[in-house]
Amino acid sequence: MSFEKVLKRGDDFLGEYPRTASWWNAASHGTCLMMLLGSKVLLNLLYKPHLHHVERLDKALAKARAENRGFLTVMNHMSVVDDPTFFAALPMRYHLDVDDIRWGFGAHNVCFSTPTTSWFFNLGKVLGTKRFGEGPYQGSVDAAIRILSPDDTLDLEYTPGVKDVEKPVLLQEINKLAPGATAAQDSSLVAKFVKPSPESTNVLMSKSPFIRSKTSWFHVFPEGFVLQLKEPHHNSMRYFKWGISRLILESTRAPVVVPVFSFGFEKIAPEDSADKGIQRWLPDNLGAEVHISIGEEFPPERIENYRQEWRDLVKKHIDPENPSDLSEELKYGEPAQQLRSDLAAELRNSVLNIRETMGIFRPEDPRFKDPKFWREYTSTEGLCEPNVEFVGQNWAIKRLQKHLPEYSLE
Repeated sequence: MSFEKVLKRGDDFLGEYPRTASWWNAASHGTCLMMLLGSKVLLNLLYKPHLHHVERLDKALAKARAENRGFLTVMNHMSVVDDPTFFAALPMRYHLDVDDIRWGFGAHNVCFSTPTTSWFFNLGKVLGTKRFGEGPYQGSVDAAIRILSPDDTLDLEYTPGVKDVEKPVLLQEINKLAPGATAAQDSSLVAKFVKPSPESTNVLMSKSPFIRSKTSWFHVFPEGFVLQLKEPHHNSMRYFKWGISRLILESTRAPVVVPVFSFGFEKIAPEDSADKGIQRWLPDNLGAEVHISIGEEFPPERIENYRQEWRDLVKKHIDPENPSDLSEELKYGEPAQQLRSDLAAELRNSVLNIRETMGIFRPEDPRFKDPKFWREYTSTEGLCEPNVEFVGQNWAIKRLQKHLPEYSLE
């Protein structure tokens, strides 16, 4: 369900920088182009990139734009150069419009540790996410939900004739009726639910926290951390975190979702070079192949099934005292957590299917999809499963983050 306070917190998070200024978009596009073009030159000069099924990406992005929906890509996380190198491998047509350049997440305590890097990554359309205890209910995730919500979908904050407890459900119900409808068509549908009045013209979201002329693309690495394992488990994945589920369940209109699987980026930036001084910052394994495979669109009927189940939970567990925000039950209740877990697991499986159909790797250890396995593995620092070995460090171990400004033992 789409809650007004969630969207408002997203607006506030994005509003920390002057994104509504025309110069910001120009500076943002320039920053992204600089990184993308530099990465494109290095990738094609020093390595052998292979992009598979890019036509699926073209088709899905065109569909998202035609149906006034956000666009969400989900990908495994092999190295610190996954982004922007993945996007550098895409054809030049993806870089010519700032609205076609993806938004994404970055570790707050790494990418946003100084004012200079904070400005750089914000101009690069990256939002800072805080690890170790912040969880999926933080400002950057709310901002991502706002980014994936088209500007002309419903804003029921001041709409008359609608009870507050009905607004979160109504917001998605109306947007669900005509997935490909234009803003004008949406307005005509509102009359079926909202009592007409002079104030009802304020029914569409019109004030965006940033400048855009079309719906946005958000790219996510749902594992949250880079994962490089030694053979026989190389190119496997961690479980997918629940933040990815929030982006799909709580945006005002269901996004078009596409899975992506890559391998070879771990050759460019192997994690065991972290303690090798300047070598950490130099490209490694020159001439290695890099493969990026685009999957088929995640079934929209599955997304709608999950969103309907979420709407049903909202109707049951909305807080009458605070109906414009997530209740404690909708955050931490077992049914809501299970729903997010199920959706994240199915999204992970869609990425895993790409890996398995390549016929290159051994089948993934089935335990790797289980959050409990990774919690135990991390808490014991790998002692519980000595045959599962990292290349470099497991950065999910909090003890290893002492050098970062947000480190705390508490």
